[in-house]
Amino acid sequence: MQRLPLELLSVAVGLLTWQVLATAFPGRLFPAPSAVALEIWRLAATGPLLADLGKTLTRVAIGFVVAMLLGTALGLLLGRNRTLDRLAAPWLVVGLNLPAIVLAIALYIWLGLSEFALILAVVLNKLPLVAVTLREGVRALDPRYDELAQAHRLPPVRRLRLVVLPQLLPFLVAAARTGLALIWKIVLVFEVLGSDGGVGFRINVMFQFFDITGILAMTASFVAVVIAFDGLVLRPLDQRMDRWRPART
Repeated sequence: MQRLPLELLSVAVGLLTWQVLATAFPGRLFPAPSAVALEIWRLAATGPLLADLGKTLTRVAIGFVVAMLLGTALGLLLGRNRTLDRLAAPWLVVGLNLPAIVLAIALYIWLGLSEFALILAVVLNKLPLVAVTLREGVRALDPRYDELAQAHRLPPVRRLRLVVLPQLLPFLVAAARTGLALIWKIVLVFEVLGSDGGVGFRINVMFQFFDITGILAMTASFVAVVIAFDGLVLRPLDQRMDRWRPART
């Protein structure tokens, strides 16, 4: 709550700067914030804004959940098995450095401009990041807790829930935040390349008509959803994990 006024002040300064630039360079190519706000209202009331946002967010959610599940399982496996880790290490490096645009184009050529190809490209692009983060988390586990679990003869499921997952929670949240920030942008790029709807698809259509007001309206709507998710979901998780730390002034 203490940071809220500063954040609002930052947003206000940004909007004021935008208005000053729009006033200094008037014209169709640099619309004012009020014009963009009116376009958002028009697109939401009579246009495709809500439908496109729904399609994009559905793709983001599916790709995020699948990549987190598979990446977490792979990271746990690689962190526990040195042989598999050494075998997978070169491919993880390739996955981390392979441009997303190349992967998307290849999958679109192989599988066609389908929903499955788009989501698969998102998952494959995020999977190495999650796996590497969780692998490092497994390596950082305190062996004393494992010994305690063995002494109490905890079954594997309870050991995972009571010993492993609490220690991995910061790594899981870190993987979620960085991966989600990546997925937002990747999905939009893939939609621009080829899809039957979504924010990226609509921005591509507006680009063909040089509709900068519409482009900014779609972008601002999408960014508002991202900021809301970060503030309502991810930030509370961070604060929950940081409760044991000394208060920062």
